[in-house]
Amino acid sequence: MFPARVPGGFPVHGRPRGRERGASRDRSLAGNGRQAVAANWRSPCSPSSGASRDRGNGGEPQFAATQRDAPHLRCPTAPVPVSSIGVDAVSHEPTSAGTSDPTPLRELAAVFLKLGLIAFGGPAAHVGLMEDEFVRRRKWLTHEKFADLLAASNLIPGPNSTEMAIYIGQQRAGFRGLVVAGACFILPATLIVMAIAWGYQRYGTLPQLGGLLYGVKPVIIAVIVQALWGLARKSLKSARLAFLGAAALALGFLGVHELLLLLGAGLLATASVSVTRKPSATDPVKSPNGLALFAWPASSKGLLGAAATGTAAAAGVKFGLLPLFLFFLKVGAVLYGSGYVLLAFLRADLVERWHWLSEAQLLDAIAVGQITPGPLFTTATFVGYVLGGPGAALLATLGIFLPAFVFVAVSGPIIPRLRNSKWAGAFLDGVVVASLALMVVVTWYLARAALVDGPTVVLAAVSAVLLFRFRVNSVWLVLGGAAVGLAASFLGR
Repeated sequence: MFPARVPGGFPVHGRPRGRERGASRDRSLAGNGRQAVAANWRSPCSPSSGASRDRGNGGEPQFAATQRDAPHLRCPTAPVPVSSIGVDAVSHEPTSAGTSDPTPLRELAAVFLKLGLIAFGGPAAHVGLMEDEFVRRRKWLTHEKFADLLAASNLIPGPNSTEMAIYIGQQRAGFRGLVVAGACFILPATLIVMAIAWGYQRYGTLPQLGGLLYGVKPVIIAVIVQALWGLARKSLKSARLAFLGAAALALGFLGVHELLLLLGAGLLATASVSVTRKPSATDPVKSPNGLALFAWPASSKGLLGAAATGTAAAAGVKFGLLPLFLFFLKVGAVLYGSGYVLLAFLRADLVERWHWLSEAQLLDAIAVGQITPGPLFTTATFVGYVLGGPGAALLATLGIFLPAFVFVAVSGPIIPRLRNSKWAGAFLDGVVVASLALMVVVTWYLARAALVDGPTVVLAAVSAVLLFRFRVNSVWLVLGGAAVGLAASFLGR
C-alpha cells in the first residue's frame, strides 16, 4: 500500500518537499545550464540544525541522505528564477538583459565610415561594396537577405545605397544601429563636400580629380560585377524568375521607368503564384496589408510632390533656412531614380522658380556629387553651403536624408514578415530580380564611361580576377586603383 523508501530517504516515486540550496548552488546553475536547473529541483537542502522531520509521516526524514551529510546548509525562502542569475534556459548562454553592448555599434561606425570614404561610383558601386563587405567577408547577411533589403530600398523613395546602409544597421543593432550606420556612411562625403564648397566659394573653381577617378572607376566595375554574380545565383531560383529578370533587363535598356519595372515585376511574380490555396488566418502577413507599406510612397509621390511644388511655385522666394530645409525634405521624400532626376528637381525649383542658383552653379554641384565618395545626394550639402554657409549645408543634408531614415525605420521590421507570406514573398522575388536587372543596365553604362582605353580594361580585368579568384578585399583594390590613376595622371596620360 505504501511506496517503497530508500534508506533514510523519501519515497522512490515521490517528489522532494525541500527547498533549494543557497547561493553556492545558484552559482553552479550559471555554469551547468538546464542540467543544473533540473538537479537543483531534485537536490534537497536542510535546515540549520539537525534533520527536519515531518510529524505527519511518523517522524520519518523528508530528505535524502545528503541532508544528514551537510546539515549546516540554509535554503532561500523561494526558488531563484533562472533568468535572474544570467542563464538563458534555452540556449544555456549568459544573458545580457538590462545591458547595452556597444560592440556592434562600434563595428557599424567603423565599417560605414570606411565605406563612406571609398564608395565612389554611385549607388550600384556602393551596393557592390556592401555585398562584398557584409555578405562575403563579415557574413552578417545571407545573399537572400541582402537581396531582400536591396529590393525594399528600391521600392521606397530616397537614395538607395544610403537606405541599404540604414537597413543593414537596423538588422545588426536595431534603431541605434540604423542611426549609426546611416550617419557614418553619410558623414565622410558630407565633410569632403563641405571642404570642396569652402574652396569653391573662396577660389571659384573645383579641384581636378580626373586622374584619381581614372583608376578607381574600372575597379568599381569589377566590384559591381562580382556583387551581381553572387546575388543573381541566389535570387534566380526558378526559370520563371529568370525569364522575368530577362524581360526586366530588356525593358530597362529600352528606357522604361525604374519604378514601373519594379512594381510590374513584383505584380507579375505574385500573379504567377498559384492562387488555389485560400488565405489562412495563420498566414504571417496578408499581401495587401504587407505590400501597402511599400505602395504608399509611390502613391503619395504625386500628393507630396504637388503640395511641395505648390510652395515653390511662387517665383522669387527669398532664401531662408526653413524654405531650404523643407525643399530638400520634399526631395528626399519623393525622389525615385538616378542623380539625373535629382538634377531635374534642383533645376526646376532652385534655378527656374526661386532663382537661388545659376545654371553653372547647379552643374558644379552635380559634378561635386559625382567626384566625391559616398551618396550622390550630398549634392544638397554643396548647394546649402553655397547658399548659406556651413549651417545651411547641414540643414540641407539633414532635410534630404531624413526621409530615408524614417522610411527604413518603418519598413524594416515588416520585411521578414513579407518573406514569410506566400504572395508577398513572390512580390519580393519579382522586385529582387528587377532590381538586379536595373543594376546590370547601370553597370553597362558605367562600364562604357569607365573603360575608355586599354589600361582601364586591363585594370578592370585584373581587379575581377583578384576578386573572384583570390577574394582580395575590395578596399585595397579601390585604393590601388586610385594610386594607379594618380600615377597615370602624373605620367601625362
